[in-house]
Amino acid sequence: MSVVPPPRTPGSYRIALVCLGNICRSPMADVVLSARVADAGLDDIVEVVSAGTRGWHAGEPMDHRAAALLTAEGYDASRHRAQQVLPAWLDEHDLLLAMDDDNLAGLQALGPADPTRVRLFRDFDPEGTGEVPDPYYGGDAGFRAVLAMVERTADALTGDLLHVVLPTGHP
Repeated sequence: MSVVPPPRTPGSYRIALVCLGNICRSPMADVVLSARVADAGLDDIVEVVSAGTRGWHAGEPMDHRAAALLTAEGYDASRHRAQQVLPAWLDEHDLLLAMDDDNLAGLQALGPADPTRVRLFRDFDPEGTGEVPDPYYGGDAGFRAVLAMVERTADALTGDLLHVVLPTGHP
């Protein structure tokens, strides 16, 4: 388990979640982490976005299987539209979390990357580190496994954020 780096700007924290096409893993993580952040009362401080290292699906909604699972579990998956990560995000976000090693390398290839701010999503998973497997070519079980990883990692990240981003005296 890891600790989030401090905010670049006090009172604000920006997190980008990144996978290949931004239609399965990173949007699932975006929706879940955004819900956890809101539940913790941090949505006025923490901004969560997701993107892909490739722009193949730019403007499209998330994969219908990912959206259906999130909806069945009580999340709102309706607002997502895929986008591609931009080099400027390396300086504009406090934390960029890749879903796997290939996408981590893609982020690092965008320019000089602070290794405390550009990491793997599962660096924050209390059950272990590694990659979030891509469920795109598999069945429903793969999407459920990804959701379980995402939920527990989002819980841990939110706990870290509570300790790092809350200004003194915040309720």
